[in-house]
Amino acid sequence: MCPRLHGFIAGNREKFPDKFNAPVPPFGALDARLLIVGLAPGLKGANFSGRPFTGDYAGDLLYPTLIKFGFAQGAYGAHPDDGLEMRNARITNAVRCVPPENKPTGSEINTCLDFLKAEIGAMAQLKIILSLGLVSHKAVLKATGHKQSAFKFVHNTAHEIGNGLILVDSYHCSRYNTNTGRLTSAMFEDVFKTIKSL
Repeated sequence: MCPRLHGFIAGNREKFPDKFNAPVPPFGALDARLLIVGLAPGLKGANFSGRPFTGDYAGDLLYPTLIKFGFAQGAYGAHPDDGLEMRNARITNAVRCVPPENKPTGSEINTCLDFLKAEIGAMAQLKIILSLGLVSHKAVLKATGHKQSAFKFVHNTAHEIGNGLILVDSYHCSRYNTNTGRLTSAMFEDVFKTIKSL
């Protein structure tokens, strides 16, 4: 469906034949009440491991935070057979395939919207969607039938988006954002405090 991403994955299969190199499926049960939506698989993270946010820095912050707040149990070992289990939470991405330079195009994001729509629709107990970053925020709005201007992306802000759903925004837990101080561990934990309160 996305020729550029298909070609990129094909090239990575040649370079890294022992890695996952395919569209990355969500992690967690469909009956969860919390859905976490990231941007796209990282080249040497989820694209290699086959599990969202697994094997890169973003997962090093995300998963311990999920464990701390009761949304996951076990120990995060940065590989898909580490025994970690999600609890009442599910993780997915706005774009399922790894993009070059971690930058999907607008058309690639739009192509993947049908998968995000279907996932949200299949989650009968869903109450809160956590968007990690602006791209995720916009994708969730589109997937739920809203205009981009309907709700502004603001870190640690909750938006009631209809149908009993609440959209909570956070800066992405990427190494870039944490290295620059845009997102600290305390700020990220505050987002989960907000979610727990909701």
